[in-house]
Amino acid sequence: MFGNQNLLPYDGEVYYAKSIWDYANASQLLKVMMNDLHWQHDELIMFGKKITTSRKVAWYGDEAFSYTYSKTTKTAMPWHQILLPVKEKTEKFTNATFNSCLCNLYHQGNEGMSWHSDDDKEFGYQPTIASLSFGAERTFSFRHKQTKKIITLLLEHGSILLMKGDTQNSWVHTLPKSTKIKEPRINLTFRKVL
Repeated sequence: MFGNQNLLPYDGEVYYAKSIWDYANASQLLKVMMNDLHWQHDELIMFGKKITTSRKVAWYGDEAFSYTYSKTTKTAMPWHQILLPVKEKTEKFTNATFNSCLCNLYHQGNEGMSWHSDDDKEFGYQPTIASLSFGAERTFSFRHKQTKKIITLLLEHGSILLMKGDTQNSWVHTLPKSTKIKEPRINLTFRKVL
């Protein structure tokens, strides 16, 4: 279970728990998800130009939800069978309900995410997001939008990070790149579309 320690000092709630899946189960999930999920290169618009990332994404949900970020729209696919028991375990562990999951595949450490908030209108004012990590351990950081205070942690294989409350309104987060990391990582972000 999550400890009572909120990793953020103010203006949000972030909780972390490692080894929600033991090493063998987490490794099996990673292997199956890499092979079976319907991965596509992410596309976004930056400075008026269409960019295709090396990072791949897949979005699943209860319905064919539409989700727009970086000026591109994605439509959720029906749940893949491998994700349903993961969703159920995540909901029990977090005491929250989710109706969609954005999956991210980082092939190695030269793929990451720049500073951003998951504050899209589709998820409401104070969204609860459960972020699961499988594969390579990666550094993850939060930066407060006003004070610029930075909080950094290591996301471990089989772990879960829960973001809720005012986190997306007050903080940005990043997955920094690292040339030292040669192994893949899959990140599942369970969300609730309103």
